[in-house]
Amino acid sequence: MNQPAQKEDRTWRVIDIINWAKEYLKSKDFENPRREIEWLLQDLLGCSRVDLYLRFEELLGRSELETLKIWVKRRIEREPLQYITGKTEFYGREFAVDKNVLIPRPETEQLIETVLETIGKDGNPKILDIGTGSGCIGVTLAAEIPAAVVDATDVNDKILSVAMKNTKSHGLENIRFLKSDFLNDEISHQYDLAVCNPPYIPIGEMSGLAVEIRDYEPSIALTDNQDGLLFYRRMTEKAQQIVRKGGWIICEVGLGSHPGKAHRLFAMKGFESVELIKDLNGDDRVLKVRVN
Repeated sequence: MNQPAQKEDRTWRVIDIINWAKEYLKSKDFENPRREIEWLLQDLLGCSRVDLYLRFEELLGRSELETLKIWVKRRIEREPLQYITGKTEFYGREFAVDKNVLIPRPETEQLIETVLETIGKDGNPKILDIGTGSGCIGVTLAAEIPAAVVDATDVNDKILSVAMKNTKSHGLENIRFLKSDFLNDEISHQYDLAVCNPPYIPIGEMSGLAVEIRDYEPSIALTDNQDGLLFYRRMTEKAQQIVRKGGWIICEVGLGSHPGKAHRLFAMKGFESVELIKDLNGDDRVLKVRVN
């Protein structure tokens, strides 16, 4: 079957698109073809998944079909849906994303939960978000802890512009963005908590990643080009400088042996409270360290 909009004499209802795409995307080895096309149609029509099926007899216009045709072609090349539509959801909020930033992951919500369980929502902590990317962590914490003061850093203006866009869209004034390279620059302020989702994939594992990740997401946000522990080592060295005594460092960690390795780095440096916290799948995904 031809792709939508290639046959000008054909009209396409929402349900026609869904039925066509299910078969077409299945033939291209997508695991959940229905969900793929639902995602694109929801964004194209600006509706929820439920509303999509209430509108299944609705005809798509020529411009909508042309847009969808382009989007499907991009998806066939394995470009992530989030980059195609330019947005995703994280902790119940919508975030803009582009190829300069990592796509926020559901598992990173465990990091947010850990922070909120550790320091609560009612105080006025000073928080440092290292490597903010889309700003999903820093923006979420600024929104969830209204009296917090959040500094969010990253290495270039293209990344920070995405984070600032997300801050503006959520109407926040208690977060600011600073261009800074955590591995090489000094941090002059001290905070109650430092939070980070660092690049933790060892360079040797990059080739085994899914095409969507390996070929589209920024490598600077995925790997430290070493063993996946470079940022954690730097944190052990700078912890007392950037976090006050009794404060916290809370970081996401990888899978497999990575959490244990990150835990040992802090334990070997004499940090007395070092804890790994599991996600909903039972995997260790968050490292929580008290600075002594």
